[in-house]
Amino acid sequence: MMQVKMAKEERARPEKLSVYLYIPNIVGYMRVLLNCVAFAVCFSNKTLFSLLYFFSFCCDAVDGWCARRFNQVSTFGAVLDMVTDRVSTACLLVILSQVYRPSLVFLSLLALDIASHWLQMYSTFLAGKSSHKDVKDSTSWLFRLYYGNRIFMCYCCVSCEVLYIILLLIAKNQTENLLNVVVATLTQISPLSFLLALTLFGWSMKQTVNIIQMKTAADVCVLYDIEKQQQKKP
Repeated sequence: MMQVKMAKEERARPEKLSVYLYIPNIVGYMRVLLNCVAFAVCFSNKTLFSLLYFFSFCCDAVDGWCARRFNQVSTFGAVLDMVTDRVSTACLLVILSQVYRPSLVFLSLLALDIASHWLQMYSTFLAGKSSHKDVKDSTSWLFRLYYGNRIFMCYCCVSCEVLYIILLLIAKNQTENLLNVVVATLTQISPLSFLLALTLFGWSMKQTVNIIQMKTAADVCVLYDIEKQQQKKP
């Protein structure tokens, strides 16, 4: 029996290792490394930070393509992908909160981002769904559009990250007034003002989706509690 158990463990080890070494997961590790280097130089070299951060963000699409192309879709990869996205965005929002006033704006965005995605993942588990992107039963057309249309989702996500990068790049000191900087940039007739306006719209859509997502996921949790209470009644 002991030999059989050891043989099973030996067979399990390479299988476990192989998942860690999936191509999309290796891309995920590279994203983590790029973000670490980027944030290490975020104040000393904003240009390098922006390039590394945005390249890491773009690799999010690469690991998804690799997972489908090489049939290496994994739960670990999906979690690694989401955690990397959330942590990198959170770190950038924390940095912006130190650059702009009022800092509460960025801290609130950070809280909304984490809360909405965490609730969505947990509600997905409670509903027995295989993906947090399965929102076909949602009553919100915007919520369904966001997760059902890759182009729209890509536009919203890219807009958020690009907007945050722009805000970091145009900040001249660490006591900037957010509203004054945004208004001053928008009133200038330049490619930067156009890009800022374009990303602001996509950013607003993403935050609206986050609010809808948080409320929808909270409703799922509440309905789950109600069903459990009703089952306990004789």
